[in-house]
Amino acid sequence: MSMSTINPPITPQSAPPAPPEPSAAKAVELKGLRAFYGDKEAVKGVDLRFEPGKATALIGPSGCGKSTLVRCVNRMHEEIRGARAEGTVTLDGHDVYAPGVDVVAVRRAIGMVFQKPNPFPTMSIRDNVASGLRLTGIKGRDLGDRVEKALRGAGLWDEVKDRLGEPGIGLSGGQQQRLCIARTIAVEPEVILMDEPASALDPIATLRIEELVDELKERYTIVIVTHNMQQAARVADTTAFMLDGELVEHADTQKIFTTPDDQRTEDYVTGKFG
Repeated sequence: MSMSTINPPITPQSAPPAPPEPSAAKAVELKGLRAFYGDKEAVKGVDLRFEPGKATALIGPSGCGKSTLVRCVNRMHEEIRGARAEGTVTLDGHDVYAPGVDVVAVRRAIGMVFQKPNPFPTMSIRDNVASGLRLTGIKGRDLGDRVEKALRGAGLWDEVKDRLGEPGIGLSGGQQQRLCIARTIAVEPEVILMDEPASALDPIATLRIEELVDELKERYTIVIVTHNMQQAARVADTTAFMLDGELVEHADTQKIFTTPDDQRTEDYVTGKFG
């Protein structure tokens, strides 16, 4: 699979468009996904589909395999020494683990936002967002336009437009996380994975991230790992509950929190364990 097959190029626009952008979201489907750290099986034969244009929350106690699962989706799991994955992960029907697939293209199409904000410490706000764009050959005015577009998309433009040359590390924690989201969406992904994106933030910054997730899911497929039941209920269209590496249940979020099919799900969301 070529890079263009998994993530077709999008023509840069000279200015942020006024009307809503068409969705670039694509479905992600896992079939029989298993993930290992050496001999330890952390994800055990999961079948799960993330629908385009929706936010799916992954919930479950610490160590249940949530973060490992999302790292398998964009092939970051294999970067850990001794780690491997089995089964299939498809993006818009294309197997991202197929022989010859460009891993860089996979990670461009399936972006990742981590638990702790990680702006590049030696780079300015502008260069943090532009870093991935430069790797694709975008420069000049097109680069500036795409940086502005990404910062607007992350809800950060009005706060930083007069200090784009200042270090990104100088922003507040919530702003840094939105800067990382801007860096992710700048390269026009189709899927955004978020691993506990608000766990290190204060309540006000957390609310802003949640509002942003609600906006972004109109254009991207969103997967958000969270320990916060209230957050899952607020931002997710569907919720998947994992326990001991297995997928217990996946359904509309309201159903998971009110009338789950599995007693283990009910016990978890009502606080009986976890």
